[in-house]
Amino acid sequence: MSKSTALLIIDVQKFLIEHAFQGHALANRIKKLLSRARDLQIPILYAQHCEPDGEFAIGTPTWEIYHTISPQEHEPVIRKFACDSFWDTPLQDELASREIKQLVIVGLQTEYCIDTTSRRAVSLGYNVTLVEDCHSTLDSPVLKAEQIIAHHNQVLNGFGTENNGIVVKCSDTLFI
Repeated sequence: MSKSTALLIIDVQKFLIEHAFQGHALANRIKKLLSRARDLQIPILYAQHCEPDGEFAIGTPTWEIYHTISPQEHEPVIRKFACDSFWDTPLQDELASREIKQLVIVGLQTEYCIDTTSRRAVSLGYNVTLVEDCHSTLDSPVLKAEQIIAHHNQVLNGFGTENNGIVVKCSDTLFI
C-alpha cells in the first residue's frame, strides 16, 4: 500500500451499525482494517452523516460514531449533510493536504453514501478500492440488504473509467 493511500470510513454511526444487515459483524471487520491501517500509519478519515432532526441529529447518541471504531484525536471527522462525502465538506482539501491518490472505502449505507462517494471519488481522479464485505445497508421495500450489497459490489467493480473502482474482500486488502 503506497503512502498516497487513505482509509475512508463512512457513516459508521451507532444507529446504522445497530440496524444494518450484519451491522456488528461489519463493525468487527472495519475494526480489523482500522487497526491494521493504524499499525501501518495509513491516514484514516471519517465521514459522519448529520441531519437537523432524528437519528442523525448532531449530538444525539445514535449519531455518534460506533464506539469500537471511533476515531483517534489526529483522525479527522468530516461532517456531511448529503450522500456525497465530498459535497460541501473539507474532504477533498484534507486528502489533497496529505497527497492522497488512493481511497479504501468502507462503511454505510451501500446504496447511498458508499455508492455516491465512491463514484464521486473516481470522478475527482482518485483510485478507489471498495471493500466488499465492509459496507452494508438496511432492507428496502424492493430489495433485501444482501441483494443491494451484492448489486453495488458488482456495479462498482470497475465502472468504466480510467480510475476504475476495484472491489475486494476485507481479507484481500493490501494492508491486511
